[in-house]
Amino acid sequence: MTVYMVFEPPRRDEDPLAHLERFVFVRDRFTWSAFLFAPLWMLRHRLWVALAIYVVLVVAVLVGLRALGAGAEGRAFAIVLIHLLVGFEAASIRRRKLLRRGWGELGTVSGDDWEAAERRFFDAYVASQAHRATAPSAAAQTWFRPNAASDVIGLFPERGAPG
Repeated sequence: MTVYMVFEPPRRDEDPLAHLERFVFVRDRFTWSAFLFAPLWMLRHRLWVALAIYVVLVVAVLVGLRALGAGAEGRAFAIVLIHLLVGFEAASIRRRKLLRRGWGELGTVSGDDWEAAERRFFDAYVASQAHRATAPSAAAQTWFRPNAASDVIGLFPERGAPG
């Protein structure tokens, strides 16, 4: 199963269904396209800051290795290592961009593929929205996060339960 992080865009004056269609599911695993084509992957996802950092890092590493007298194989190996880092951190890079732009992180969901994860998430989301509409309390607004007021950890719902 693959884990996806779910992000909600900032609210606009739009139809609620159109708002739901703008939700983003970011797969939290190694990204082959980011590893193989790092600059193009960053351009595709409009990650301008990450692309600038990537270019500065690659230039600095190549200049540093050339100054140390490293051969072409050493410089190529360094680039592969940088691309490997980008592949592993691709989801985090996208997550940071979305959070910087004001998107809200709603939580995580897992599924066999993207469609299954999306279906699973929206089933829970719609149910929570229906509950939120009927519940007058603010406690219903933390539908996807653990209850911070509870100091009970584990499987038992109350303090002092057998364990």
